[in-house]
Amino acid sequence: MKTLTMELSDDILACMDRDPSQFLDEMRLIAAIVWYRQGKVSQEIAARIAGLTRTRFLLELARLKVDSFGVDFSQLDGELAHG
Repeated sequence: MKTLTMELSDDILACMDRDPSQFLDEMRLIAAIVWYRQGKVSQEIAARIAGLTRTRFLLELARLKVDSFGVDFSQLDGELAHG
């Protein structure tokens, strides 16, 4: 397992009103959501990035009002047209 280190000035944490642990947890969740919505990772991998179970990740998506199942409507239209 890899460890990543990030340097942030105290004023950034202060303006976000987060301690380092809270900031890290929130940053992991937000990154996981972005990468999941971009289709770069699955729900399972996104949950692992966020440090959550898949169920908890889905609950976080719901809490933040983020679609948990992205639909490509042009692809769906094509599939429906072909039967």
